[in-house]
Amino acid sequence: MPRLIERGLNGIFRSRWGVALVIVAIVLAVVGIGRLFSDGTAAPPLGNNSAAPVISVDPSDNDSVVSSDPPPTPRTSPGRAQPEAVAYAFASAWVDHEGVTADKWLTRLQPNATQELTSQLRGVDPAGVPADRVIGRPNLVAVNESMVNATVTMDTGKLGLSMVAPDGSWLVDGIDWEPA
Repeated sequence: MPRLIERGLNGIFRSRWGVALVIVAIVLAVVGIGRLFSDGTAAPPLGNNSAAPVISVDPSDNDSVVSSDPPPTPRTSPGRAQPEAVAYAFASAWVDHEGVTADKWLTRLQPNATQELTSQLRGVDPAGVPADRVIGRPNLVAVNESMVNATVTMDTGKLGLSMVAPDGSWLVDGIDWEPA
């Protein structure tokens, strides 16, 4: 008897039709078991069978991050430099690094940098500055009245400057480099 079963299974699995019949039997068994354990109710359709899209949100509700209000205008105290001028002056001093000591380079940056940034740059070797000249004017994006992000195009990349003006006097508070 076992030899007969073995020969029968070998015959079925050697032909394409036999394998196809086995797969069909498995699929029918799975579907049958699923129907046996279901409660007989079908799931509700996802749409309303209409060609028009289903709107589930009130279009008058605006939950976007983008505001329709005009962007904030940076506030500068009278007699103080505008953020664009401070960004350009800082970037120009930053790339002026050839043949100067670290102290002299830092002294050139100090008038346009916060104390915190000055302390972070203390001891930095100016020979490591990856650019040699400023190519374009700063591009400003105001965050609010006292914070601005400036991007200055250099010969080998872009210098990102985070600027603050808590008292209306603009200073660079952070720098970021993006190589070209």
